[in-house]
Amino acid sequence: MFYRNVWSAAELTKSCKPLLNQGRSSIGHARIQLRHSFQKAKARNARRPGLEPDPLEHLRIESGPLNAKGLVKPFFFAVGVSTASLAGCVIWEYENLRAHTSTLLKRPGTWLSAQQKKLMTHFKSDPGPVKKWWNSLRESEKVFYPILAANVLVFGAWRVRALQPIMVKYFCSNPSGSAICLPMLLSTFSHYSAFHLAANMYVLYSFMPAAIASLGKEQFVAMYLSAGVISSFSSFLYKVVFNQPGLSLGASGAIMSVLSFVCVQYPDTRLSIIFLPMYTFAAGTAIKAIMSVDLAGVLFGWKFFDHAAHLGGALFGIAWCHWGGSHIWANRDKFLQYYHAVRKSDTGR
Repeated sequence: MFYRNVWSAAELTKSCKPLLNQGRSSIGHARIQLRHSFQKAKARNARRPGLEPDPLEHLRIESGPLNAKGLVKPFFFAVGVSTASLAGCVIWEYENLRAHTSTLLKRPGTWLSAQQKKLMTHFKSDPGPVKKWWNSLRESEKVFYPILAANVLVFGAWRVRALQPIMVKYFCSNPSGSAICLPMLLSTFSHYSAFHLAANMYVLYSFMPAAIASLGKEQFVAMYLSAGVISSFSSFLYKVVFNQPGLSLGASGAIMSVLSFVCVQYPDTRLSIIFLPMYTFAAGTAIKAIMSVDLAGVLFGWKFFDHAAHLGGALFGIAWCHWGGSHIWANRDKFLQYYHAVRKSDTGR
């Protein structure tokens, strides 16, 4: 793992130029192969007598033959979720801008209106501690904490024995399972190991400020959700081509897209290993090394991490940096015109 802190400069520049000169980075844990995680937990319990057996040992893992026809539905699901994410986030951005503009227009234009507003503020109750905390957060933190909450909630659900069959079915990516499409998205919010969860969230928290400073929160969320399903499809594709069935889960396929985007966007950022801060290296070099390891994992069939999902997420982040933002997000005007027309016909204003 690495530790980084580059968002201060990124939030000031908000550009595509590699202007960051200093920073530390954290490149973290991985989308794991779940079966390996279960086996390690079982081995630990075996070494420590008196503990209960692995609570997931009783579960039946669905398996079956893998074939190319089974990739059709996952492919269209990935395309559909990506399209819906982009459309939803474009609408989100539109509504935010519209609300902000409406607020500006409603500002008092006369001295009397200003005094009336001050009087109303005087009698208005103070916001609660939760609202004060939320208002004190940075833009990136307001996106990070809902993602963290979703991941923690799913992590807690794994601890409920009665829910574990559902978790394995719907929160684990499994190309040979009876539920194929929905887990492609849900598995990106799913962690069985506390260390896996903590490491992934730490990496996401470290890299999100720079990404959101460049993309904006709406475009970031669209990219993150799209990368989640695309990395899952990359995992499916690898497992079918090489006939290697198995479960996987974790957010790191989507996080790899954020990491690769930042490293390509700001390639001169200096990164360092968390326990060895004296050794630094460029972000552009770091992402090449990480992707090389994942490529080797794909070629040699390493099974501890889901290297195919990592590689798919990283390639998507690079593609979005070079092409997606300028050719997809930047050309959202036609969709916005259509949405504005529909909204106007529904509301009459």
